Amino acid sequence: MSRFASLAARPRVLAVVSLIVLLVIGGGIWFWSTGSASSGTGSTGVASASSAAGTDDNGVGILLDLAKTAVTEKRLVAPAGSNAYEFYLSVLQLDPQNKSAMDALHETFPSASADVERAINDNSLDEAQRELSLLREFDSTNYILSLLGGKLDAQRQIQTRQDEARAAAMQAQPQSAGNGSMP
Repeated sequence: MSRFASLAARPRVLAVVSLIVLLVIGGGIWFWSTGSASSGTGSTGVASASSAAGTDDNGVGILLDLAKTAVTEKRLVAPAGSNAYEFYLSVLQLDPQNKSAMDALHETFPSASADVERAINDNSLDEAQRELSLLREFDSTNYILSLLGGKLDAQRQIQTRQDEARAAAMQAQPQSAGNGSMP
């Protein structure tokens, strides 16, 4: 009987120990977040850097820092929600005359359009469409974007034809297999 009692106690002990560990971790996170918030800087010092730039009031400094990091990490137009173009465009929404964001968008445009072309060539057409729309949000009159849009449309037509050919081949297989089994 005592053997069964000790086996039943083990899961309870594991559950209690796990709960204690989670509480300690949660308390540490809470203490760290309230301690760093009261000191005025985060773990990376972004708040102090943007305060020094005098742009902390509307988040422009933070967005510019995020954008610069994204450029450094070669995340110009992807992934969605965490790329340089989205950060710079957000800066322009807050401050339409921001020279640093405008200059950076102009500087990164050739590389960003090459990323869009790469997505088209890799047949990631939905991602290419999203990226192309992002670039058009910055400069809707650029001829390179018109060319990329045409290439994207052509690639979609090719993919549609290939899908139709595969569907026709699939439909033909069961019919030919059915005809071959009949005497």
